[in-house]
Amino acid sequence: MPSTEKLELREVLKEIKMSRAAFYRMRARGKAPKLIKLPNGQLRCRRSDLDAWWAKHEMSV
Repeated sequence: MPSTEKLELREVLKEIKMSRAAFYRMRARGKAPKLIKLPNGQLRCRRSDLDAWWAKHEMSV
């Protein structure tokens, strides 16, 4: 069963080790994890969306 956890943007930035500015540049290019906007204007990322983004962008070394 997929996780229904919703992460705050600061939690996402910490996990992916990226600044807010870099994240928004990546988002403008359509390369960032999917975000949802709450009625109060805050942004959240579903854990399942972030995990899918990680899986898509993993690179074998």
